[in-house]
Parts: sequence; C-alpha cells; structure tokens
Amino acid sequence: MRAVVYEGFGRRPEVCEVPDPAPSPGGAVIRVEATGLCRSDWHGWMGHDPDIRLPHVPGHEFAGMVESVGADVVRRRPGDRVTAPFVCACGRCDACVAGDQQVCEQQTQPGFTHWGSFSGYVAIENADVNLVPLPEELSYVTAASLGCRFATAFRAVVAQGRAAPGEWVVVHGCGGVGLSAVMIAAAQGARVVAVDVSSEALALAESFGAEVCVDASAGDVVAAVRETTGGGAHVSVDALGSPVTCAASIEGLRRRGRHVQVGLLPAAAGRPAVPMERVIGWELEILGSHGMAAHAYVPMMDLIAAGTLRPDLLVTGTIGLTEAPAALMEMGDAPPTGVTVILPAATSRNLGG
Repeated sequence: MRAVVYEGFGRRPEVCEVPDPAPSPGGAVIRVEATGLCRSDWHGWMGHDPDIRLPHVPGHEFAGMVESVGADVVRRRPGDRVTAPFVCACGRCDACVAGDQQVCEQQTQPGFTHWGSFSGYVAIENADVNLVPLPEELSYVTAASLGCRFATAFRAVVAQGRAAPGEWVVVHGCGGVGLSAVMIAAAQGARVVAVDVSSEALALAESFGAEVCVDASAGDVVAAVRETTGGGAHVSVDALGSPVTCAASIEGLRRRGRHVQVGLLPAAAGRPAVPMERVIGWELEILGSHGMAAHAYVPMMDLIAAGTLRPDLLVTGTIGLTEAPAALMEMGDAPPTGVTVILPAATSRNLGG
C-alpha cells in the first residue's frame, strides 16, 4: 500500500510503498477511504509523543470499510462501513469494565502506538470493542472528522463540561476541535464565546453558533471574556493546548466554573502556570477530556442523523495522499481553517472556507 512515512522527527515525510497490514486474532484491517489531518499528528511528527517508534505512519482519524478481520472477531465483517475512536481500548481492564474505554489502561492509538491511517489500510486492535458502524447516509469524509476532534469535543462539552442551556461556554482556539466544541455547545443551548487569533476561524465559529467572537491578538482575552459573560464563563474549553490558552481559560471562569483541557500540552511547550489559589478559593473544576469511547457514540450519532449537529460543515477541504506531507509540516505554523481530510485514493478539491 501507499503510505505517508517519516524516518525521523521533524524530517520531511515521504509517500512510500509499504507492506499491507494483517489483522491480529481480535483485530481488523480497514481500507481507509478518508482520514483527518489533525494537530495531534503534527505533535507526533515533532517527537512530542513517547509512544512513537520510527519509521512511522501518522493518522488517527479515519473512516473506511472493513477489509479483513481476525479469527476471534464476531461483531464485524468485511464490507462493514466503520470508524473508530482514536483511543482503541482493550475492553478488559478495570477502566474498560467501568465503561471508561477512553482512558483504557492498555489502549492502542493508530498513528501513535502503531502505524496509522495516512495510508491505504490501517490495522485496529480489539475490533469488537472499537469499531463503530456508520449509517449509509453518513459520508466517509464527514465520518473521518468524528474519531478525534468532533467526538472529543462532544464529550468535553457534554459529559465533562456539563454545558447547560443559558450557560456561558468559552472556547479557546477555533481549529477543528474548537469549532466542533462551538457547534456542540450551541446545540446544547449554551451561549458561546469563541476565542482565536484568526479572523477566518472566528467567522466560522460565528456561523456555527458563537454569540461573541474575541480576537486573541487584540488585547486582554481574560478581561474581554469576563466583561462579555458578566463575570466569567460557566464552562471554558482550551481546545488549542498552550500555557497561554490554558491559563486564560482558567482565569476567565466565574466562581465554581469548569475548565476542560482538550488541547495537548506537550512538555516541549512548557508547563502551564495554573493559578491554584484561584482554583481553591473559587472552587473551580479542572477537568481533562481524552476522546470518547466507542460505546458512547450513539447520542452523538443520533444528533448528527437528526441534523442537529453538522460535522460535515467543519470540513473545508480535501487533499490527496501526495499532498499530505507538506500539509502535515504546516500544521505547526499555519494550521488550516476548519478540518482538512485526506483521501488516500483521490486527488484534492476545495470545499470552501
């Protein structure tokens, strides 16, 4: 198969011919029809993830068709249209038994613990636990945005942040996960403030339901948030992942507010200074959010089927596999507005935005 491969961290990836994967006894091989280009892939390429072994194929957001399954798989068959969360769980550890597969103690992650989906095929472990069937009306391009950014934002806003109608929800960083959070929070009936340095990203956020947009390059973000929300956010999401956005998210909360950290904070970027005196004195909640378990997709998929959530609107363009190396390298300095999806067997086309 053809795949995007990098031989060293920070070195230019290349499109190469590599061996096709084979399924493990409990696993499956998926023919990749579409796969998202995510900032997490850039972090991996930069060497910020200790699980990656070289040479490596990135990619963790995908949708496609089951090509083959292992002898122990009973719920999935070749020909099934599927996606999967980026955290693939074992289904057996204490966390999984408790229903918390997103923090599985023995998790695997395509594109990190093993070769990923910037390729013709990707192997997934524990297929019966992790593969999510796709309805025929949901396109592969749309489904490819679900496995990381949209599902992560859904759990961050709904389950962890517990955003309620009428509450102020502030989203710091309006990339793929941030725009997803804006759309989901607005669908929950929350009043949404979007924060970013990009006017294009803020325009998209407004179209997805943000009531107020704050240009982070124009002044004091915390002051702007507190003034807009009448004293601070009920829920604040750091969807970018930087010491600056993390601190701003926490400091922009009202008393007993809830901060949800979604964006990765690699050590290379520096440790964020968390104002613990504020956390204690105002009884703030500091919450992490790490993807979403496959079994928890049903409510999200129901809202998508009903048209309440429109992840398809987040996809602003597609590219072919040959364009993926350059696009990956640009994610650090110039991430695309919205979500870019790679079509391993196709050429590029612009979808607007």
